[in-house]
Amino acid sequence: MAVRAVVIEADGGSRGNPGPAGYGAVVRDPETGEVLAERSESIGTATNNVAEYRGLIAGLEAAAELGAAEVEARMDSKLVVEQMCGRWQIKHPGLRPLAAQAAGLVGRFTAVRFTWVPRDRNRHADALANAAMDAAASGVAPEAKAEAREAAVVRATGTDPATTPASWEPRPTEEATRLILVRHGETERTVQKHYSGRGDVPLTERGRAQARATAARVAALAPSVAAVVSSPLSRCTATAEAIAAQVGNPPVRTDDDLIECDFGVWEGHTFAEVRERWAAELDAWLASTRVAPPKGESFVTVAERTGRAVDRLRSAYPGETVVVVSHVSPIKLVLRDALAAGDAFLHRLYLDTAGISVLDLYPDGGVAVRSVNDTSHLTDV
Repeated sequence: MAVRAVVIEADGGSRGNPGPAGYGAVVRDPETGEVLAERSESIGTATNNVAEYRGLIAGLEAAAELGAAEVEARMDSKLVVEQMCGRWQIKHPGLRPLAAQAAGLVGRFTAVRFTWVPRDRNRHADALANAAMDAAASGVAPEAKAEAREAAVVRATGTDPATTPASWEPRPTEEATRLILVRHGETERTVQKHYSGRGDVPLTERGRAQARATAARVAALAPSVAAVVSSPLSRCTATAEAIAAQVGNPPVRTDDDLIECDFGVWEGHTFAEVRERWAAELDAWLASTRVAPPKGESFVTVAERTGRAVDRLRSAYPGETVVVVSHVSPIKLVLRDALAAGDAFLHRLYLDTAGISVLDLYPDGGVAVRSVNDTSHLTDV
């Protein structure tokens, strides 16, 4: 049955730019939000922009198949939106055929409007694209791709009540894996408000005092701790060792996936210094989690590895409590995903040194965030 108007949500990306790439597109009823069609595909090795155009094309093709007359295409790619609106030139020769194909499809509709949206308003298409990228990178079977795609959408949108009960519903009888997330204690760079990523900066004297106070607080929160897992940087391992000494001395295990974001050439600089010297790069980084600082690492990449770390802990310690000592960026990203929040969350949440956050991960995939940035133990430090 033909529909008069639809909304397309489209996205695409690659692991490496260029790298294993994929796209996702969703077609919705603009009044009810009902999903009328989904499209996603792994497209081999390509750039982010190529994958984003492929997502738009797939969405337009799906809308045409539905017989739509009017389309609003929503994307978090400023480049594609501006180029399709004719406000930006298409300088890259590899994008011109794709833009021409998209323009040809636009001509099949009575009206088409292109709208830029923040990434957190494009989560469904983004999840489809990420599942396609994962499949491109791993070469999994088609049926596994479908399962991964469905799981990614559920994680991103929280739309499956069978596996993600509302917070007021009774939890299953199975015990959750509890993660006690701890940011490391104070360092000179945190005091000076410098970007502090991979540089191995030790705790200050106050930072060591914070670690001891945090250890006492964790011991009060968790009578039994199965493991203490830490970023390999010394500011975290020192904090982790203080905690381990208070909770029965389990060995401190390091996990490279919990290390701080690599801030590249910004390492050791203040925000004001970065603004002065790398203004355009900073604006791009603040606008998109896919953008990395020069010679650094994007938040998308950090989220991928912290997600792996969390999945390993959930699998290795079912029903047990694990203390995780890490940094601002990894902890924020874990909390963002746990709360099904958008990327704006990363710039609005403040995490103090030695702050504690607690979340429960249930066997059915449910998540309960118990506390965020608890600093009550630091009042006398």
